[in-house]
Amino acid sequence: MTMRILEEMKLRRLFCDGGMGSLLQARGLKPGELPERWNLTHRDVLISIHRSYLEAGADIMTTNTFGANGLKFKEDLEPIVTAAVENARTAVKEAGHGYVALDLGPTGRLLKPLGDLEFEAAVKLYKEVVSIGARAGADLVLIETMSDSYELKAAVLAAREAGFRPDTGERLPVFATVIFDEKGKLLTGGNVESTVALLEGLRVDALGINCGLGPVQMKGILEEILRVSSLPVLVNPNAGLPRSENGKTVYDIDAEGFALVMEEIVSMGAVVVGGCCGTTPEHIRLMTQRCKDMPVVWPEKKHRTVVSSYAKAVTVGGKTIIIGERINPTGKSKFKQALRDHNLEYILKEGVSQQDNGADVLDVNVGLPEIHEPSMMEEAVRELQAIIDLPLQIDTSDMEAMERAMRIYNGKPLINSVNGKEESMTRVFPLMAKYGGVAVGLCLDESGIPDTAEGRLAVGRKIIDRAAEYGIGPEDIILDGLCMTVSSDSRGALTTLETLRRIRDELGVGTVLGVSNISFGLPQREIINAAFFTMAMECGLGAAIINPNSEAMMRAYYSFNALMDRDPQCGQYISVYSGQSAGLGQTIGRGGSQDGTKADHQSGSGEAGESQGPALSAAIERGLKEAAHNAVSALLKEREPLDIINSEMIPALDRVGKGFEKGTVFLPQLLMSAEAAKAAFEVIKAAMDGSGQTQEKKGTIILATVKGDIHDIGKNIVKVLLENYSYEVIDLGRDVPPEAIVKEAVERQVALVGLSALMTTTVPSMEETIRQLRAASATVKVMVGGAVLTEDYARTIGADAYCRDAMASVNYAEQIFGA
Repeated sequence: MTMRILEEMKLRRLFCDGGMGSLLQARGLKPGELPERWNLTHRDVLISIHRSYLEAGADIMTTNTFGANGLKFKEDLEPIVTAAVENARTAVKEAGHGYVALDLGPTGRLLKPLGDLEFEAAVKLYKEVVSIGARAGADLVLIETMSDSYELKAAVLAAREAGFRPDTGERLPVFATVIFDEKGKLLTGGNVESTVALLEGLRVDALGINCGLGPVQMKGILEEILRVSSLPVLVNPNAGLPRSENGKTVYDIDAEGFALVMEEIVSMGAVVVGGCCGTTPEHIRLMTQRCKDMPVVWPEKKHRTVVSSYAKAVTVGGKTIIIGERINPTGKSKFKQALRDHNLEYILKEGVSQQDNGADVLDVNVGLPEIHEPSMMEEAVRELQAIIDLPLQIDTSDMEAMERAMRIYNGKPLINSVNGKEESMTRVFPLMAKYGGVAVGLCLDESGIPDTAEGRLAVGRKIIDRAAEYGIGPEDIILDGLCMTVSSDSRGALTTLETLRRIRDELGVGTVLGVSNISFGLPQREIINAAFFTMAMECGLGAAIINPNSEAMMRAYYSFNALMDRDPQCGQYISVYSGQSAGLGQTIGRGGSQDGTKADHQSGSGEAGESQGPALSAAIERGLKEAAHNAVSALLKEREPLDIINSEMIPALDRVGKGFEKGTVFLPQLLMSAEAAKAAFEVIKAAMDGSGQTQEKKGTIILATVKGDIHDIGKNIVKVLLENYSYEVIDLGRDVPPEAIVKEAVERQVALVGLSALMTTTVPSMEETIRQLRAASATVKVMVGGAVLTEDYARTIGADAYCRDAMASVNYAEQIFGA
């Protein structure tokens, strides 16, 4: 039964059900009451709602378990989840058709290093629910309303590791949908391409979008998904945008209008459709009537070679991508010492410097005999992806290090490497099948490195064929034609170049080279490296592992792209070499020349140049906590603490905030910048305490997640930023009754209260809190935020301001307190 749905999806159109919360409210669910408890106390109501959707034509019944997890429910989690599945199963049995989807929603917590929830703790929370649901008889797992790609990965891993029916041993299919804003961004910065790459790598069975937007607003995002996804796409929109009428949440698209737009969405290529907040059985009935006879258009395989971070997807094909080689101890004494000293700041600065000098992907190799590589690799990957939005290449021959890094990696990584040896393929390919990734395939095997291009192609074919046995397509393999030093083999470069051409023309997969290997043993290595790099790009090199801080290599790269029509209107070349001022990377890394071009540095095994240390503002903007600590300590010898705050720290935070508003800076970078500022402020605070100075607070603000809602990600982010802008924040936590918020506001005579809610069912609590605040104080202002809110909706429930993100909350506070 569990896998049958995947076959039926290909034969006829399947439909999901609609909203649950609004129907429960109509049946008497009180503001702030936990809807999941109704699985036990109002089973007849849940069965009736499921039946109404089945009778309307829906096929997939979503269990009432959106907020069911071990953080919210302790002793009664198992009976609640079991009852939820049984209620849906009863309705399906009575109707004679349908599937039961175990619903997994967000935990409400932000994962480390941005929040306080460990990645494995999140996996464990989800596995607990999935195990219960599988035992109770769920047919599939539906992960929905995810706004953080890292939590999304935790939920998918849990579903794949624990989602097996104990009676049959069958694996439960996994469907995953996320909540994008109108710009096609997740809360934590992910976009369509990066999210699709992650989910396809994790081998979900269907992916898509739900909640947050109505069907009209989702059409553009759906178009982007269909362009890049090889998996069937699921679309569950809200019934338009919400507002409040007489204390009830209503939506602006009626059932007939919803069905009309959903017909367009199906015609675009969505395979499974349904509804989310505000949709009713009538919405689903009219939608199924319009769409049930429309043929299912199964998505075509896109054959795109893509690696991704949480925020960016990089495609191998077309313009050569640059893989920065500097995070590697080979030939670098300072780097080796940094590893021995557990100096992660050194690694982070290497990463930042390479990013700013043009790298598309960062190679991460931390292997030294005297350190525990698995632990260091895991930690380095975690810290790098906290402050850098580039994809990473996990470079190790230690399988434990590889798996630990792949498991906690927030995206679809590049894996360096696998080769044609049977032992290598049987160790690496199962990890790729589980976690996703693109493998660098070295064209060597048990017989060594072939001397000819023909021999290397034969090994490449073997790697591709063997990968296919694990379900890994050729698009997830890029072959390394092996760059041998020309000083020991005069035909080495020619063989490598022929190999590149033939891989491109005969095998049709991407290629990669460690370019600087060509010049080992020769003087002035960059002369050889740059010339060979240009020749390799001409022969179809897909990815180059080089030092992006090398001016000679990057000159060759930008010039080649301009000459080969890979740089429209020579835009990138002009940007780099038109005399613009040095970028942040040069400030933090090695320094730039006076004319704005990057300084020359030896490629290959050369040592990094001495860093002068970043300015405080640069360290804050990059989220480098230790660097910020050191920079402010130096500044305090020359300047007054308050001057440093006002002239260095606040402007840096403002620049990051403006970047966030423009979409050039993402939430993880915003939060890490705030953490760096916090580290600097601790040093300043100690200095001010010693001198008797104090920093005046701009004002006091109360924050709370409203009654019945345990999701406090947004509130916690707002708290961090407000504190960095010198506000005193009273955090009342989550699931806070209106009376407690009003009492605190009146006693402290605060001018501003911030309220958060994620779920439709808890917005009435927000409205009631605002009503009580108005009755108790004529002056208090209220700002609100949350995924289910809009500006119009906020206005209808009486809020003074709708803040769509954390920076909007800071900006509103600045208005209120006259800063």
